[in-house]
Amino acid sequence: MTDNNAATPKPGGKRLELTLRSLVLGCLLAVVFTAANTYLGLLVGLTFASAIPAAVISMAILRVFRTSTIWENMTVQTVASVGGAMSSIIFVLPGLVMIGWWLEFPFWQSVAICILGGILGVTFSIPLRRALVTNGGLPYPEGVAAAEVLKVGSRGAEQTESAVRENKSGLWIVVAGAVVSAGYSLLVAGRVFAGEAAKFIKLPAALGGGATGMGFGMQFALLGAGHLIGLTVGLAQLFGLILAWGIAVPLLTSPDTVTWLTAHGIP
Repeated sequence: MTDNNAATPKPGGKRLELTLRSLVLGCLLAVVFTAANTYLGLLVGLTFASAIPAAVISMAILRVFRTSTIWENMTVQTVASVGGAMSSIIFVLPGLVMIGWWLEFPFWQSVAICILGGILGVTFSIPLRRALVTNGGLPYPEGVAAAEVLKVGSRGAEQTESAVRENKSGLWIVVAGAVVSAGYSLLVAGRVFAGEAAKFIKLPAALGGGATGMGFGMQFALLGAGHLIGLTVGLAQLFGLILAWGIAVPLLTSPDTVTWLTAHGIP
């Protein structure tokens, strides 16, 4: 039988929201998602939103406690979703090196930038919340989806047995995927399998005489990222791949282009 009152505070009672277990679990998930986002961002140049996966994991774990509430799950997913935001620093710091402002990565200066950036983000979110969220009329599809996931999966009147089973199976899928991915990475590190393969070719003179390449990498992290970003973003990346390696690189490496660039003093 479903406990319909677990997520609703009794009159005069105390609502469980900011608890030690929610903070600890949220911080652990934030560390995991930040590390995953940082690695994936440096590898393929994109990060994924962690609010919904964090909500699913949170509900599956906190269901062990009979007193867990939807507000605790909301706290966990809010803290864990910081992983997607903080990992964006991987695009800022390399940009400072690329434009010549930095020649190295000073550790404490980088830490200070991250801390100040986080404080500014939280500070600006307070006055801008009413303008952008409350009265903005924006759909925020990820936020709406995370709210629906929390409502149907947390303890309370709106939870369903199918959602409970789905949360449990989702947690086991996450654990099994992590174990399989770690095992495969160990096998690749031990050179049992080839992690990636690349082939560079020179085009015939009829096609400009340029060069291009083709690479293939097998990583479970990329499979997971592809599942999270969806078909639309995946097709956009495929179009960018074709545009870069099928058109731009052959044109820029053709002898005629190299000769023209050299004649105009462009390295």
